[in-house]
Amino acid sequence: MSAATFLKEFCRNWQTVGAIAPSSPALAERMMEATGVWQAKRVLELGPGTGAFTDAISDSMPHGADYLGIELNPTFVQQLTPRFPKMRFECAGAQEFDFSQVLPPGEKFDTIISGLPWTAFPRALQEAILNNVLPHLAPGGCFATFAYFGFHQLPSGRRFRSLLHELTHGVETSRVVWRNLPPAFVYIARKP
Repeated sequence: MSAATFLKEFCRNWQTVGAIAPSSPALAERMMEATGVWQAKRVLELGPGTGAFTDAISDSMPHGADYLGIELNPTFVQQLTPRFPKMRFECAGAQEFDFSQVLPPGEKFDTIISGLPWTAFPRALQEAILNNVLPHLAPGGCFATFAYFGFHQLPSGRRFRSLLHELTHGVETSRVVWRNLPPAFVYIARKP
């Protein structure tokens, strides 16, 4: 998918797209390293967008693993579905999606990767998404998202990091990926 499509969707839906360019391969690689996707049986991706992380997930996850991508933008879903025919995409908001539709009883996601623009969301939406998603993370599982370097020091960035600390048991931070526009790093939270 082209950067032009991404930019067009950003201009139309800036509050939900949240970036002017897709995440770089370097950031996707850092995300895969941080989450251990290569050993996950079930992967959930929040906000796959144009598929920058989806492509890396597809290359990294084991054969036979299950993938679910929750994307609010129908244009992105329409373009992702034929590109990744073995992966499942749902056009929905992560705060309201009914995971019982896709998870067998007693099953949870080993890895949750988020490309959502957290700092563009009000706290109530951040909480609604995390409160709907995190209960479906398996014990020992990993939740990872990224933040733009520098933006994490703004009030909305500090608020989101504080919320992650409240709802998880500790948050680690990766090294900065300078080969991303803008530079970014990964937040990693694990479920005990």
